[in-house]
Amino acid sequence: MSISYFISDVHLGFMSLEEERSKEDLLLELLAEITDRTGDLFILGDLFDFWYEYGHVVPRGFHRTLAALDHLASTGARVEYLIGNHDFAAGDFFRSELRIPVHRRDLELTLQSKRIYLYHGDGLAASDNGYRLLKRVLHNPLAQFAFRWIHPDIGFRLARLSSHTSRNYTAQKDFGPSDGILEEATKRINEGCDIVIMGHRHVPSFQRIAGGWYINLGAWLDEAPYAVLEDGEIRLCNRTGHDFMYNQI
Repeated sequence: MSISYFISDVHLGFMSLEEERSKEDLLLELLAEITDRTGDLFILGDLFDFWYEYGHVVPRGFHRTLAALDHLASTGARVEYLIGNHDFAAGDFFRSELRIPVHRRDLELTLQSKRIYLYHGDGLAASDNGYRLLKRVLHNPLAQFAFRWIHPDIGFRLARLSSHTSRNYTAQKDFGPSDGILEEATKRINEGCDIVIMGHRHVPSFQRIAGGWYINLGAWLDEAPYAVLEDGEIRLCNRTGHDFMYNQI
């Protein structure tokens, strides 16, 4: 039996310590389930609310999750990490220490005889030119090199402040009903993909488009949703145990 799991937008490190503990417990339960079921895992970005790797320093506070991912990968499971807009500065830590490849763009692959397109989903809103410019700056190697010279205590404090400010700004903007994500999903399905899975919007969605499926994974901040592909059938569920219904469009 073949089974693959998909998660996105866990944003570890965003909440208070007590809230983070509870949220991470749910994630660890899922990782244990994947391990027990000999499943594979695809992380579609923003696993951390902020992640930056210095030469010999990685963020503190996530050792339980990192250990669980290391254990999952050590069993021979396929674990792949697509970065998002909050963890874009991932370096070689995941590949070299955890044996988890990191993808900086989208990923198209075949699983269980299904053609699947994976992408975090940021930068697709045609009207959000400000974010597109910011993304170019933040992803620029020179900008990341300059940030490395800031002491980690200061750098991470600035990053968390920026994250909260960005979230408030985004919440007040109206990018339309889909931020360009639904249009991109429709395009990929029309090009032959059977399943398109994205994150970023923080709103779970499970929709039938023409002959394919579009899933948005929502955010772990809320109901802890995740997708499961089992024996060629895709579904969107959460840690409360129920599946999301799908919309026909």
